[in-house]
Amino acid sequence: MASLADHIESYIKQQIQRTPSQVVVLNRAQLAEAFSCVPSQINYVLATRFTRERGYVIESRRGGGGYIRVVKTLPGRSQEVAGFLKRIGSAIDEQQADHLLVTLIDHGVLQRRQAQLIKGIIQQELNDFPQAADRLRASLLRAMLLVQLHEVEAKERR
Repeated sequence: MASLADHIESYIKQQIQRTPSQVVVLNRAQLAEAFSCVPSQINYVLATRFTRERGYVIESRRGGGGYIRVVKTLPGRSQEVAGFLKRIGSAIDEQQADHLLVTLIDHGVLQRRQAQLIKGIIQQELNDFPQAADRLRASLLRAMLLVQLHEVEAKERR
């Protein structure tokens, strides 16, 4: 008989397979409620069954507006994806973000035009929230890079 962890793992994998980008954003509390378990059980499944070695990158933010983003990666690329995400952290200033975008261009993850678009979008969005600029910049950059990195991997799969 399958364990609760097996059911949670299966559900998350089904959600990932249903999305063309193979990126799924989940809410820990909602998952726990759906499976009648505590949120730490969700954490356990993510930590043990969605590892880098198995080809997944997990990004999470706790709190009221918290989320869990699960990204399916190609073997070997998950370390690179995780490294770029780690460099962003929870906050990143404009100069650090610019350096990261240049690095992504140099690694062939982004084209120059894509980096310019990302920078432009971030600057546009930051105009309304100058007091939280570094945190918002990090959040936007992570979200856009996850999508872009997944697209690069999808091309490699073909």
